[in-house]
Amino acid sequence: MLFELANPKRFMEVSGPFLPWLAAATAACLITGLVLGFSTPPDYQQGDTVRIMFLHVPAAWTAMMAYGLMAVASIIALINRHPLADVAAKTAAPLGAVFTTLGLITGSLWGKPMWGAWWVWDGRLTSFLLLLLLYLGYIALGSAIEDETQSARACAILAIVGAVNLPIIEFSVDWWTTLHQGESILRKGGPLISPVFLWPLLLMGVGYTLLFSTLWIVRIRTEILNRRVRTLMLSRAA
Repeated sequence: MLFELANPKRFMEVSGPFLPWLAAATAACLITGLVLGFSTPPDYQQGDTVRIMFLHVPAAWTAMMAYGLMAVASIIALINRHPLADVAAKTAAPLGAVFTTLGLITGSLWGKPMWGAWWVWDGRLTSFLLLLLLYLGYIALGSAIEDETQSARACAILAIVGAVNLPIIEFSVDWWTTLHQGESILRKGGPLISPVFLWPLLLMGVGYTLLFSTLWIVRIRTEILNRRVRTLMLSRAA
């Protein structure tokens, strides 16, 4: 099934009818998550600022997931030359950059009342900032090289090399002394977060993931159509 979808024509046929349902599920999860999240009582330590968690944590997760998908697509593009692999990686980068920026902004808004500072150069924050720079570097590199084949190859190599930053982000709180809290959900002994906060957070996480997926499919479809138009214009000019 995966290899069938690597055909642009097949992808367009399958994704078209599926997209409205995915968008509806995205809206349902985000609306429900926001309503539940912002209806929670104030935290006994963080007060009302705890609600920033429902925007920040899913954004950070989605930013890392997007880069992981981009790196996997880049590996496939280099090795197997699947038609959609380069398109998938290329279209994921701007979305990942947006979610990373959202994670940095909401993290700063959360950090100021909790830590007394908008920003600290600890392992988690610095490596997450590096993630944004990797996204921006990928986009800039793709725009700087005119030849599509060379551009795709250079961007794929950058995406794969940059993936080493993902485990650094994940385990930085364990490797170095940091103000950022450690793992609170996927840990031995169960989550540290109260269910009243956990369920809206998980719902928002699903909503962010679906939002990325919806926008990603839309961008892939748009890029496929743009390439078809360019090919048609070149053939007519010839």
